[in-house]
Amino acid sequence: MSTAVDIRDAVKRYGPVTALHGVSLTIADNEFFTLLGPSGCGKTTLLRLIAGFEEITSGEIRLFGQDIARLEPHQRPVNTVFQQYALFPHMSVIDNVAFGLKMKGVDPATRRARAGRMLEMVHLSQFADRLPAQLSGGQQQRVALARALAPQPRVLLLDEPLSALDLKLRQAMRVELKQLQEETGITFIFVTHDQEEALTMSDRIAVMSAGRVQQIGTAREIYEAPVNRFVADFIGETNLLQVTVEEVSEDRATVVLPGGHRITCPSASSSTGLHHLSIRPERLMISDDADLTATVERVVYLGTDLQVIAHLDGGQPITLRLQNAARVALPEPGQRIGLHLEEGGARLLAD
Repeated sequence: MSTAVDIRDAVKRYGPVTALHGVSLTIADNEFFTLLGPSGCGKTTLLRLIAGFEEITSGEIRLFGQDIARLEPHQRPVNTVFQQYALFPHMSVIDNVAFGLKMKGVDPATRRARAGRMLEMVHLSQFADRLPAQLSGGQQQRVALARALAPQPRVLLLDEPLSALDLKLRQAMRVELKQLQEETGITFIFVTHDQEEALTMSDRIAVMSAGRVQQIGTAREIYEAPVNRFVADFIGETNLLQVTVEEVSEDRATVVLPGGHRITCPSASSSTGLHHLSIRPERLMISDDADLTATVERVVYLGTDLQVIAHLDGGQPITLRLQNAARVALPEPGQRIGLHLEEGGARLLAD
């Protein structure tokens, strides 16, 4: 598979502040790639460097082999969808979609035909003659997508385009965005702070923090095999337990759990001593065959799941999730319970 975007040692400084610290990553052609992280992590800055809205301090940005770091935004074969859709209020939907083609000098018949095809793709053909104010937020978002796709960019940049939508609409649009990417074959680079968005849509994810890429991988790799405490804690829900590492061999370690029980688990660390163990709540179950013992603090009803919040004998907090079913016997606050750890359910982290 060919490379669409190749970023090498990208640094961005604003005066004394460094927003990106030597970021390097490669994005494949026809890939849905997500930059994920909390506010201020550098993900939008990186997107703006690719778009040309910010000037790189040092490093390289290549698009299909071409160095684009010094090109003006309009010279780059990319288009951007922003958080605010910025539709022209006085133009009809189809004229909004055709606007980029008009700026490129495409003849009226061709641009209207292509704009019509884009509206079909986003299921808005029947709204072609309406004004943006006559559309819902979700429909306006689709128009913005159609407008960005109409000039047939080689890479589409999306800066948190779903953040203004309500939950149900965001969930529906996730499916539509992934389908659009597959239908068009365009490389999508998507910026979000929402882990669920990243996990459900992405071919690969780059988790960012403090201007650095912490880990790159598929949704499954990021969730199941986090490399450090930040990734484990940011992606989904996890229990971070301080444990003693007795032995490390290649990518596995023998650790002593709170309470003295020993287990061998996958490891991202290469040293012994005190480290943190990541255990996902769904990998624990209440059992007499216990790896850990805890005291229940409360049980939270979440509909499909039941969340049990407890603390271990040494005081460390721990949470487990049980599937909501009639046969599940709920523990009571103050009750002592044994917790069995599913095989492969723990991972030693590189702090």
